[in-house]
Amino acid sequence: MPITRRSLLAGAPFAAGIIAAGLPRFAAAQAAPVTLRYLASRGSISPHELADELGYFNDFGVKLENVGYSGGGPESLFALASGSVDLGSAATAAVINSISGGNDFVAAYPSNGINSQVRSVFYVLEDSPIKSIADIAGKTIAVNTLGAHLDYTVREALHGVGLQPDAANLVVVPGPQLEQTLRSRQVDIAALGYWQATFAGALVDNGGVRGVFNDTDVLGELAGGFIVLRRDFITAHPDGARNFVEQSARAADWSRQNPDEARKVLADILDKRGENGALARYWTGFGLREGAKADDRDIDFWVSVLERDGRLPKGKLKAADILYRRGETKTN
Repeated sequence: MPITRRSLLAGAPFAAGIIAAGLPRFAAAQAAPVTLRYLASRGSISPHELADELGYFNDFGVKLENVGYSGGGPESLFALASGSVDLGSAATAAVINSISGGNDFVAAYPSNGINSQVRSVFYVLEDSPIKSIADIAGKTIAVNTLGAHLDYTVREALHGVGLQPDAANLVVVPGPQLEQTLRSRQVDIAALGYWQATFAGALVDNGGVRGVFNDTDVLGELAGGFIVLRRDFITAHPDGARNFVEQSARAADWSRQNPDEARKVLADILDKRGENGALARYWTGFGLREGAKADDRDIDFWVSVLERDGRLPKGKLKAADILYRRGETKTN
């Protein structure tokens, strides 16, 4: 039987049909409708997009509107700051920098986590002389954008082996072109982010490449990035923001419990976007903790790095200033 939105919902736990994220249906019905505009990421989805496809927002008056694609986290945050979208998605370090720069943003929930299964990998061709992090000094690395997760991972990797954080040369290459750029030897290394597992899977399957290191090796297990809301949006729509976060977390949990079905949903989403739905078979999941919960270390790790590098004044920000606390009708 083909997977449809109706059949997926029928397979959800019975309790979820009565209570969604601890809220009775009559309470959900009272929530004022809210629409959140967002930018998608090629080859991937976020938990809120999965929640929308599964129909989890239907009873809560939450609607999503895809207004285009983002080339990376900084572009998404610029759009959020300008009011072009209502939610952004970016690497944690980029979010902290944006807040430090004056944007009144709140990290609503982790978009992805990095661990032993979900991670960003730095690939080279099989015959490359690059064998270790120390070897990337002076080499050219293709990343999807600058000032985001892969950029900061490279900086931290180089710092960890005693090299200057800018010892490698980063160039921007869109996700769908990363494989071609590496195989044509235009770059020495292609970095495939945790959110680009569909592209990474195809690259590996086509052979002739190997990974040199990954972000979990460098950073440990933590949130890779966050879905970000403006604080004034949360103040204006406290119930809508809470329902958005809780149902997104519910979808992330569903995907972990039903990985094969989740890949089928992803394939359908990619096909509807005009992308290659067949790549969904390589998707490795969101890598999130149960309930898409954030840990203070997810923020404080990067705060300490940015303070160490002189990019953030010491003591200016901490996790409690940035994280949205679900269950509360207002932010910190």
